[in-house]
Amino acid sequence: MKKSPVDLTLNIHVACEQESIPSNADIRTWVLAALNGRSPSAEIGIRIVSENEMGELNHNYRHKQGPTNILSFAYSQSPLSGDMAICASIVNQEATSLGIEKTAHWAHILVHGVLHLLGFDHEKEDEAELMENLETAILAKLGVSNPYE
Repeated sequence: MKKSPVDLTLNIHVACEQESIPSNADIRTWVLAALNGRSPSAEIGIRIVSENEMGELNHNYRHKQGPTNILSFAYSQSPLSGDMAICASIVNQEATSLGIEKTAHWAHILVHGVLHLLGFDHEKEDEAELMENLETAILAKLGVSNPYE
């Protein structure tokens, strides 16, 4: 097996009961793809949460009501350090409503979250376009179709 160019410490904690959660190996592959060429090393924690926990996190940190698919919390850039909370049921519901494979949507959402950890954002139109283009390119390398088409 080829060694990754990224030195990644990844801690994954499943804190909810949910079917259709990707394997740790798949999650690691998607995180590495997003980091490749953007950060030589990273320590990332991923907590897969319930809608209730995500709703609390979204309220406490973004002052928004209800759950969202993913939240990213960056602590440092060099080396990259951060946490992500991902709501399994929301990601799976979104995949179903979009008519796409759950694994493809999980890959997209995790790549999106890692890009946030790296400092990318989508508040302004030009930032959103850059971030979407990066996501699309990373996902294409993973064999995942463009999520914006």
